[in-house]
Amino acid sequence: MTNAIPLHHLDVVLRPDPARTVIRPFLPSDPQAFAVEGHPRAERIIARVLAIPPHELHVELDRARASLDQRHRDVCPLLERQFDAVAGMVPADAQVSPDQRILIGAYLSAEYSFEAAALFNPSAVPHPDQSGLEDGAVRIVVSLRGIGEGHLSSVTFRTGVWAADGTLAMDPASATAIPPVIEVPLGWHDGDTIQLDCRGSREPSETVLFPVVPSQSRGLEDLRLTPVQFFDNAPTYAGTYTALGDKGVRQEMLQADDFRTFKMHPVIGELAGAKGMALFPRQIAGKFCAISRHDNENLWLAMSDDLFTWHPQRKILEPAYPWEIIQMGNCGSPLEIDEGWLLLTHGVGVVRNYCIGAALLDRDDPSKVLGRLAHPLMEPGPEDRDGYVPNVIYSCGGIVRGRTLLLPYGIADNYAGFATVCVDDILAAMTMP
Repeated sequence: MTNAIPLHHLDVVLRPDPARTVIRPFLPSDPQAFAVEGHPRAERIIARVLAIPPHELHVELDRARASLDQRHRDVCPLLERQFDAVAGMVPADAQVSPDQRILIGAYLSAEYSFEAAALFNPSAVPHPDQSGLEDGAVRIVVSLRGIGEGHLSSVTFRTGVWAADGTLAMDPASATAIPPVIEVPLGWHDGDTIQLDCRGSREPSETVLFPVVPSQSRGLEDLRLTPVQFFDNAPTYAGTYTALGDKGVRQEMLQADDFRTFKMHPVIGELAGAKGMALFPRQIAGKFCAISRHDNENLWLAMSDDLFTWHPQRKILEPAYPWEIIQMGNCGSPLEIDEGWLLLTHGVGVVRNYCIGAALLDRDDPSKVLGRLAHPLMEPGPEDRDGYVPNVIYSCGGIVRGRTLLLPYGIADNYAGFATVCVDDILAAMTMP
């Protein structure tokens, strides 16, 4: 395969950092043969903590604080929240002191290195704060998939500035990471919606979204973010991600205004059990639209009246070239340009190589394909072979400024890089379907 489209690879790489940890619940369970219904193992652990003599309790409490205070803020309130989550397991007649509450929370918590193994599959959107920048510059937020212990995927964020001259400067990630606080379900659409409070974060890189409900217990994968406007409300951000849980795979939706509070809601309808859905950033002819690959092979246009219940309408792209023979998918939400919707795609070809491609959809009727690339926009090179999953180049969404595309991309399911490319060059290389 030859790529005639000139790409400019930026000298910016985001790699996993095992030193970045978040405090999350730790609730050991019993083997099935030893489990006693109504009496979880944590109940026994709490009883043992309450039996620790006062002088030993303070030694253990100091040890826990000394360890956690090195890279976490507001540790005691966090541990108290964990105690509150298990308070129902405390013996009814027990008198629990403030120090015991914190120590119980510490025993039932663990540091989790959420990006120890990998940091990849990025998507990028304009930051909600564009103040204080030079003319032509754009501040961005990049979402990434981090993989930690147990192959558990979480969502994390970075920020940076894409300067007018095309250079990209990413901000250093904070040494602190803040776990989400689950608030009472809000009924945003129905009782399945939850709100996450990450207001303890001082900037987006401190926010980590890890599994918080059973439907996500095995991970949150590949958030595809886009700026959107819901109905007549103020502009916000939304994205879809794959939730892996106790009942299998389901598609879920995330909404965020400031990257400090989030709403999560499951997708309903025929796309509920699919992967890789990507929202259009606005309604088209009164309908919410999305790109789906619910058949695991082709790209479809899907529509919704309420943003949550989705049904496929029409297959719009199927594998046509050697580099996408196995299957196609999207690489993020469609990007609106003068000519229509620029849809970044991925194709899976020989030896399970993942390449990035592109197509152009009609602005008013995105079921109409106006053009597509016969050759990849980007394909794995020799330097992309080594990683968690070799021979993979993948993105969850880019940004267009003027006539330039900023394309963040994951490499070998290991780390992330960035490139820029001229939109006119992409369109000129397309063939008519």
